[in-house]
Amino acid sequence: MEKYFDVTYIVESLPMLLPFLKVTFLVAGLSVLFGTLLGFILAAMKIGNSKIAKKIAYGYTTILRCTPSIVLLFLTYYGIPAIAGNFGVNINDVDKIVFVVITFSLQFAAAMSEVIRTSYESIDKGQFEAAVSVGLSPSQAYRRIIFPQAFVVALPNFGNSLLELMKEGALAYTIGLIDIMGKAELIIGANYNTHALEIYLALAVIYWILSIAIEQLFLKLEKVFSKGKQVIKTT
Repeated sequence: MEKYFDVTYIVESLPMLLPFLKVTFLVAGLSVLFGTLLGFILAAMKIGNSKIAKKIAYGYTTILRCTPSIVLLFLTYYGIPAIAGNFGVNINDVDKIVFVVITFSLQFAAAMSEVIRTSYESIDKGQFEAAVSVGLSPSQAYRRIIFPQAFVVALPNFGNSLLELMKEGALAYTIGLIDIMGKAELIIGANYNTHALEIYLALAVIYWILSIAIEQLFLKLEKVFSKGKQVIKTT
């Protein structure tokens, strides 16, 4: 079959790719949820007074940041069943999406632990002391004074981490998960590897639109939640 560039393949492939965005969103959503929860725990360990907990949390972050996403994915996909097998548990039939979510949750947690830690430490601790001195309980001071400000500081880095997660999630096809990237590979295979450029361009357009939409969303959120902070500064 003759190989040539045909722009119509870009348009025609979009309707075939878009339905598989739900798998990409599912992976990203679950990874953000579990990764953020684990990130809070790691951040608390880093901020706390226990030296052992700090070493464990910082060690975890360093190891995960130094491990390429695809290597971590393969370690999870092949390693967990192998370990479970040693205990007589067969999990080879578990859906591939589970291993993908575990992988990116672990990776997202490492990034979020630093986002949460740096956001918390950027807030002047004098505000906590002032809040307690006027009658607020420590939990109320954190909930009403510290956390809202830390949330605003964390938003840009959280958005950047989410964008990275969306892009790194494309690696899921390497273990056979059929998300938007996996579907693109199937389309290219069905075309006998012709018009691959057009399919990848269609895929790139989808990722560009998603990235721009997420970036704009977080910019608007940052402006909305920063209003109260700006009022405090100007009064």
